[in-house]
Amino acid sequence: MNQQEFDFALILSGPTDMTPEVSDGLFQAGCDDATLSLQFGVLYLEFSRRAGSLKEAILCAIHDVRQAGVGADVVRVDECNLVTMAEIGRRMGRSRQMVHQYMIGQRGPGGFPAPVCNLSHGKPLWQWCAVTLWLVQNDLVRPEMLEQAEVVETINTTLEMARQRDRNPKLAQEVFDRCG
Repeated sequence: MNQQEFDFALILSGPTDMTPEVSDGLFQAGCDDATLSLQFGVLYLEFSRRAGSLKEAILCAIHDVRQAGVGADVVRVDECNLVTMAEIGRRMGRSRQMVHQYMIGQRGPGGFPAPVCNLSHGKPLWQWCAVTLWLVQNDLVRPEMLEQAEVVETINTTLEMARQRDRNPKLAQEVFDRCG
């Protein structure tokens, strides 16, 4: 499979400082293609990793972080699945106003996905995967955008489910049994 370079960031838990031990441990574990940074008291790694797919790049990076032996784990891929109209526009290279026209059916074929939350606050958010599916179906973005959105959402959902299971296994199992 052809190798490509993928850029992404992983938010870490565990260490709270950029000590030489943390930096060296991550580097030696295979994160030599990442820059370790601290923002708002949170450590994160910005990767530029070569792999056959975004999925493989991210999963390999998560494995490397966990193998570093510095007490770090991955909280999430730093990309949010909930997006504003402005963020939709930014990701597709169009204006917020253009996205609004798609949303109200003034442009495009209609059927733009409905927002999924924050309706009562008047600041609606859309699920990026649903929006990307609509954009791909209407030839407004490349199909790779949908594949990448699905990969990131699935990895982030899986990481969050594991964290919830670790925090409160009984509750997580009950909710999964009733909703899953």
